[in-house]
Amino acid sequence: MLCGDLPHKLGSVLVLTAVCATPALAQITTAQYDNARTGAYTGERELTPRNVNPAQFGRKLVIQVDGDVYAQVLYMPGVAVAGKGTHDVVLIATEHNSVYEFDAANPAKPLWRVNLSNPASGATTLLPRDVQCPFIRPEVGITPTPVIDPASKTIYVLARTKERGSYVQRLHALDVTSGAERRGSPVEIEASVPGTGDGAVNGIVSFDPLRENPRAALLLVNGKIIIAWASSCDVRPFHGWVMAYDARTLAQVGVFNATPDGNEGGIWQGDAGLAADAEGRIYAATGNGTFDASSGGHDYGDSILQLTLGPRGFVVTDYFTPFNQKALEKDDGDLGSGGPMLLPDQPGAHRHLLFMGGKGQEVYLIDRDRMGRFNPRGNSAAAQTGKTPGMVMGAASFWNGHVFTLWSSDVIRDFAMQGGLLSRKPVAMGTHVFTDPGATPTISSNGSRDGIVWVIETRTWNGSDRPAVLHAYDAANVARELYSSEQRSGRDRAGDAVRFAIPTVVNGRVYVGAKGQVDVYGLLR
Repeated sequence: MLCGDLPHKLGSVLVLTAVCATPALAQITTAQYDNARTGAYTGERELTPRNVNPAQFGRKLVIQVDGDVYAQVLYMPGVAVAGKGTHDVVLIATEHNSVYEFDAANPAKPLWRVNLSNPASGATTLLPRDVQCPFIRPEVGITPTPVIDPASKTIYVLARTKERGSYVQRLHALDVTSGAERRGSPVEIEASVPGTGDGAVNGIVSFDPLRENPRAALLLVNGKIIIAWASSCDVRPFHGWVMAYDARTLAQVGVFNATPDGNEGGIWQGDAGLAADAEGRIYAATGNGTFDASSGGHDYGDSILQLTLGPRGFVVTDYFTPFNQKALEKDDGDLGSGGPMLLPDQPGAHRHLLFMGGKGQEVYLIDRDRMGRFNPRGNSAAAQTGKTPGMVMGAASFWNGHVFTLWSSDVIRDFAMQGGLLSRKPVAMGTHVFTDPGATPTISSNGSRDGIVWVIETRTWNGSDRPAVLHAYDAANVARELYSSEQRSGRDRAGDAVRFAIPTVVNGRVYVGAKGQVDVYGLLR
């Protein structure tokens, strides 16, 4: 069996991937294909560097939906849909608070659709003016990528509503076979921690469902659903929150606030997901905010956190904070604008590595067993650091011993892992310059062969609407662009772009989320 992250042991814990290579068994149940967030689907046997070109490959159809699609499209094979037979399905979540299930091969109409608002009772999606931020418009509903538990056939979705002047966020557990709410679903998101930070009342900081904006994809690890929050346009008060819910009962089992005695510290990650390693340790990156953890405090602004979920909730078991944290905070150089990516075991002194970067135009290769915490004299605790030509506003991808990046105002880059470290210079680079925010790449391959790097080019943060552009590069040499959806725009042009979109590739199809639709690309037969 070929898999995106082959089953292996770390200590006594067995890790299983969410993506299996055999096409009939392929399943995409989480953002970026696996909990390590490697971004690699290694079971693709139809799409190759030889046939992905404008003559043979293009847009095949458009799936119309009722809202904008920020969440990555998910896929499950062989689902026995209630009353409609067995189907290989794709699941799509929209900002209109709808979740759709379509037959992957014939998505003419949904197998089911549920809407998690309830206008009849006064529950609607939020408007940009409610959150005082125009970044997600015209409405705010479901933003982060859901996660699926394939064993129980349950999809977990976080939805936001406005209910007669009040603001609510709820975690929903939906039956993949019917869209019905599971027993005990939904649960309202509520939390509080002791603290004196922004918004505190009588020594308690409480979760604010209006100010807290979930961007990072949901994570399922060891039977727990992990969710994180940041803000909308830095409108205060807000904090970086991480919460855990039991996947079976939806009982809340952990709450963490990154800056309980301070402010900000949001977890954006360019819509990429929190990561988890083989031991169930969770990795999240915070943005600008108060930092005093190195002097006995509880605030972790601009830090990469290693969180362990125990009987009493979350514990920070390790962390890394750049030596210039104060300068990053002053210059809006959020470390948490990027997302963590965990590499497979490496040779040398640092076997278990994490790679990520932030708006401060620096990337870090961190030893997950000795993250380094904070050293005001420099970043010597990092396994490796490097400068970037642009801000990092997403995650990297890993395939076949290579790390692929696409930073803001930059080109696609391929770095080789050599002796447990990254090559100092890219081994290959593209030529097309992507503007802000760059992109999070997706890799498709047939095992270690026929690798393709897929990225979606989106609009800038303050730019007007423009079509999303799907690009494909030869993973063996990213200087060679195989395809762009603008090469034959009359046939292949995608819908208007949403920011931070990540393509899903599975079984010969590429799914591109856009405004009010999902564009589906494949071989033209």
